[in-house]
Amino acid sequence: MASNAASFPQNPGHAASWYAASAHDRRRRPALDGDMETDVCIVGAGFTGISAALELVERGYKVVVLEAERIGFGASGRNGGQIVNGYSRDLETIASRYGADKAAALGAMSLEGGAIIRERVARYGIDCALADGGFFAAFTDKQMREMEAHKAHWQRHGHPGLEMVGRSDVGRYVATDRYVGGLVDRLGGHLHPLNLVLGEAAAVERQGGQIFEGSRVTGLEAGERNRVRTAAGSVSCRYVLICGNAYLGPQFPEISGRMMPVSSQVAVTEPLDEERAQALLPANACVEDANYVLDYYRRTEDNRILYGGGIGYGGRDPRDIAGLIRTKLLKTFPNLSDVRIDYAWSGNFALTLTRIPHVGRLSPSVYFSHGDSGHGVTTTHLLGKILGEAVAGHAERYAVWSSLPNLAFPGGRVLRVPLTVLGAWWYGLRDRFGV
Repeated sequence: MASNAASFPQNPGHAASWYAASAHDRRRRPALDGDMETDVCIVGAGFTGISAALELVERGYKVVVLEAERIGFGASGRNGGQIVNGYSRDLETIASRYGADKAAALGAMSLEGGAIIRERVARYGIDCALADGGFFAAFTDKQMREMEAHKAHWQRHGHPGLEMVGRSDVGRYVATDRYVGGLVDRLGGHLHPLNLVLGEAAAVERQGGQIFEGSRVTGLEAGERNRVRTAAGSVSCRYVLICGNAYLGPQFPEISGRMMPVSSQVAVTEPLDEERAQALLPANACVEDANYVLDYYRRTEDNRILYGGGIGYGGRDPRDIAGLIRTKLLKTFPNLSDVRIDYAWSGNFALTLTRIPHVGRLSPSVYFSHGDSGHGVTTTHLLGKILGEAVAGHAERYAVWSSLPNLAFPGGRVLRVPLTVLGAWWYGLRDRFGV
């Protein structure tokens, strides 16, 4: 059935998503107008920037955040809303690439992003429909063996909430016959990401931080006192944090040139009868399958099914997002063929060649973090906090992340998309044939 999104209220300046239509806080913040001074200027009001801002205002710093569009405009306000612990590359891969000491350090932080979210939701009373529980679904016995190994490695790094599930128990989590089993993460979960970042932004403002929307950065003059310029004003500050991710644009080529925007698509059904929605996902856990090009889905607080999947390298979108996701949805839940799609949208995340976030400095007082590579909800909260720690003089954890190499895509900007597509095609074939 066709999308009915046009009949629902939208939130100007945001993508035409269910998140924007159901956002609790629709206030527009003013644009920067004139010159001002502060301790720290943050570029970007997504999860990374707002997490850093909250860390800093809690420490007593004066903070100004400059956002080109709206708070949560990019991936932070469009993603699947899943709390997935860890990183886009597992700790075994990190150990083989960078050494056991780096894997141990990152492993010690790997559950912290979710903990930061839960702590802030509780502390500031943020209404973002937070729910616990995640399920990683396996299509093949090979994927089950990989999950068993992954579980054992996680447990060596202190993760207590994992449980393997066989075929007979899949129905406790999702009513489909597609999977042979899976892995439950009791420290996973899901939420309304736009309401989360808006709630965190309001917490920043209550503690004296200032957030300006519609204030795209046009230039940065680095020095003992940095000056960040927009079309209508400037901010003089001691420190700058660049947190733009896939929507950063060309102003900082040292950063944007080492990542690639990748789109992912999401669709949301009309509200289902509560009993029907619960029957599809009885434990109210979010689900992510184990394929390289994966599907992810969950129930919403108003009993819709939010379903995502697909990738577009270079940030390119398919012509018919609703149709693409509907096909995926019906493979998992064929009994939803009578259900209307109300919303369908796309959003970009920043992919690095290593699939590990890129953290560093452009000068002694200009820091950046980007490239969470599809694991952004938790990792951005962690890295935003770590940037705030570094500004405050506690740079030990920042030093671990900044020591990890970030590589340029082969072929530069011209060939990064076709070469990455070729790699994705190869892994997609492996998914299809179970090898």
